[in-house]
Amino acid sequence: MWRASVITIFPDMFPGPLGASLAGKARAAGIWDLAAVDLRDHATDRHRSVDDTPAGGGPGMVLRADVLARAIDTVAPATDDRPRLLTSPRGKPLTQARVAALAKGPGVVVVCGRFEGVDERVIQARNLEEVSIGDYVLSGGELAAMVLIDACVRLLPGVMGKEASGAEESFSDGLLEYPHYTRPQLFEGRDIPAVLVSGDHGRVAAWRRAEAERLTRERRPDLWAAHAAARDGPSARPAHVPGDAPKKATDG
Repeated sequence: MWRASVITIFPDMFPGPLGASLAGKARAAGIWDLAAVDLRDHATDRHRSVDDTPAGGGPGMVLRADVLARAIDTVAPATDDRPRLLTSPRGKPLTQARVAALAKGPGVVVVCGRFEGVDERVIQARNLEEVSIGDYVLSGGELAAMVLIDACVRLLPGVMGKEASGAEESFSDGLLEYPHYTRPQLFEGRDIPAVLVSGDHGRVAAWRRAEAERLTRERRPDLWAAHAAARDGPSARPAHVPGDAPKKATDG
């Protein structure tokens, strides 16, 4: 069983969205397990304090190294080989490749950042891997932890209906996902691209690949540059788009 342990000062926020949809069904089926641990349970004073003022002065509060270390040691002792992650805006961006690697392992221990941050000494002493879900700041790391866990859980065997569902989506091969269409055939003057109803599976696959490349070039030049360099080198040229392209919306 894939196990996720979350250390937080707001355990009541969990399971939250993780209790619904695919993640909730998978948890009920015993595919994965979630434990939300209250950091305040590991404080030693009568006020259950987990933070203190920053050394050197400044605004806000900092999570204490000693309290957090006790919580980590209780949740994940030395024999626990799960990665120890800290949700932090200064962490490495979470990628689909990292998510896939985490999903193949035994699970994760996630420390939810709060206040101004976490005492650097516990990050070093407990080998916490700082992870960010984007270049913005949240009130705390709980929502980021949910995002990370959900991304992992949906890749576990038996969670998604079809294996191809995860193999062809955005970021699976360094590209954004191609556009999707369904009934009705005609919607407000916009038709489904003819190639998708041609019955020619080869042309459909080629169209989808070309559209994925087009969208990636237009919307995520950073991803496209990395993809092109890995595939063809810096001189990669845009792929030819076979078949009919979807109609563009116009004003008026």
